[in-house]
Amino acid sequence: MVAFRWQIQERLSDEQPLVTLRELLQHQWLLPKRFVHYLRSRRQVLINQEYHSVNTVVHPGDQITLLFQGDEFRHPGNNRYLLTTNPHLNILYENRDLLVVNKPRGQKSHPNEEGETGTLMNDVAGYLHHQAYMVHRIDLQTSGAVIVAKNPIVVPILNRFISQGQIHREYLALVSGHLTGKGEWNWPIGDDPSDPWRRMVNGKNAQPAQTFFHVLATNEKYSLVHLRLGTGRTHQLRVHLAHSGHPIVGDPIYNPESNGGMLLHGRKQRLVLPFSNSQLEITAPLPPYFEQDLLKYHCRIIKKGDTCCHF
Repeated sequence: MVAFRWQIQERLSDEQPLVTLRELLQHQWLLPKRFVHYLRSRRQVLINQEYHSVNTVVHPGDQITLLFQGDEFRHPGNNRYLLTTNPHLNILYENRDLLVVNKPRGQKSHPNEEGETGTLMNDVAGYLHHQAYMVHRIDLQTSGAVIVAKNPIVVPILNRFISQGQIHREYLALVSGHLTGKGEWNWPIGDDPSDPWRRMVNGKNAQPAQTFFHVLATNEKYSLVHLRLGTGRTHQLRVHLAHSGHPIVGDPIYNPESNGGMLLHGRKQRLVLPFSNSQLEITAPLPPYFEQDLLKYHCRIIKKGDTCCHF
């Protein structure tokens, strides 16, 4: 008897259009063709507890069951995270398939070496009592909302949502200088040949990068900026802001003369949930030090809807 490591059960809504099972899996649920191939060839996709051809039309209220043995997934070697004992996580949202966690500043998103512990992914794996699956990451000195998958089935689905711009990641940053207005930056980002830890606009092997910005408040010395990622390049927000002449306060790489910790916070995730395709907006509260530093830089926070401030 085959042992199934992962099982997904979804009941189709009353508004479900009449499509084939293949169309449901590939186009509505965005499962990779590789997954669909295994589900079909192994007869591991069920409609109302019975196997049917992927050319079968599904109907509202049908229960779809997906069964996976585990060898269908391509696992990178570095995703075997050691489980943290008694982890302390600030969980903003959780369902069967994923978590959104508020990562603190100063914690790494994932290990860089075999056997490394203390990272967010170690903590999530400890909380789940099984492996966690990274969807995206934020820098060591950045705080805020991070999506983590609880099973490998939804990782490519979430990646598709991100690449298609359906999942929006929004940030708040306090930056140096008087920045005004709103708009977007489309400066390509690549490696800095002089420093392997740095990225730069039009650097080596540069890739397209898009950042949307909106200044919430400003004075002669500092500005509070709302940022949204159009792409997800390494250090993207930090590089774009530094290239604009307004590096993030406390950025140890791109604003080294600035003292204190970096003031960049992943404020919101506009999330699309796999399978249901329903949308959620999840907000990560500002860390206390962020609010204290805004006051230190002569900013008063007004909490009405989104966070804004007046100098």
